[in-house]
Amino acid sequence: MSSASANQTCHTSAMKLSPLVYGICTMVPGLIRQSAGGGNSQSARYCYSVWLRHLSIAHAHGFALPKTVAELGPGNSLGVCIAALLSGVERCFAFEVVDHTDAAINLTVFDELVALFHAREPIPGEDELPEVKPYLDSYHFPADVLTDEVLERALHPERLARIKTTLTDLSAPEALIEYQVPWHDQASMPAECVDMIYSQAVLEHVDDLEQTYAAMFRWLKPDGFMSHQVDFRSHGTAEEWNGHWAYSDLKWRLIRGNRNHLINRVPHSEHLNQLALNNFRLLEERVVRKCSSYRTSELARRFRTMSQDDLTTSGAFMLAKREPT
Repeated sequence: MSSASANQTCHTSAMKLSPLVYGICTMVPGLIRQSAGGGNSQSARYCYSVWLRHLSIAHAHGFALPKTVAELGPGNSLGVCIAALLSGVERCFAFEVVDHTDAAINLTVFDELVALFHAREPIPGEDELPEVKPYLDSYHFPADVLTDEVLERALHPERLARIKTTLTDLSAPEALIEYQVPWHDQASMPAECVDMIYSQAVLEHVDDLEQTYAAMFRWLKPDGFMSHQVDFRSHGTAEEWNGHWAYSDLKWRLIRGNRNHLINRVPHSEHLNQLALNNFRLLEERVVRKCSSYRTSELARRFRTMSQDDLTTSGAFMLAKREPT
């Protein structure tokens, strides 16, 4: 068998390996071709649903349609940023660790999103996207914030053409999306320049959470806000949804291997702590709980002081406002 064939065979069977063996395999150069990840954002309906969920909850708390937004971890398309622009947002910053840009995918998602907005399609809900949080009380199109007048301007043919041009050349000076990869520090963009920051199942992958919360405070305008959905589950690294908290640091290091991203194992309470430390006021929280088959005494040493709330929190949506300094 040739080296190329061997590598392909290993890649094909990689997901059949245990998390520990898979992680160790990533440490051997050329043995496993790692997935770049990127989530579900090649689906226009997923992107439409994610953006309108964040927007609807923010509007219910009195926030106007933001002019400038920043997304952490847009994934394998810029679809949620595109949905924001099609809603009337004027400029988007997109921050990634791995470059997922693909103009063909972005243009396909763009065309599908334009049709969804023109039709004022209801927000795809739990029946279609059961894994997507936060859940809403109503999945009707948010016509109270995206009025006919707002959408007439946002979907004007000249503006659509400008958005499409952006997607063909993200590096153009007049581009409406600024895509930054990789980003690592607060200097990634100017201070106090965005109205809203959002992420969808991303903050659980961020290694330096303290720096990230500090950066988000710096980027937001004084009256800005942020909207995050965080998934605290094991992401396939354990049989139990919270089994990743039972691994010792050494075993976890081997499971991660040389992957450029996995999950950070940070529980819910630490996000609340970072909000408080960085002068954010929590406006709304929607916590998802699951039963645990573990007792805290069965967890890895570093997690044995974990509260019962943390142990049973599998996900959380957090809407927070930047407080004056």
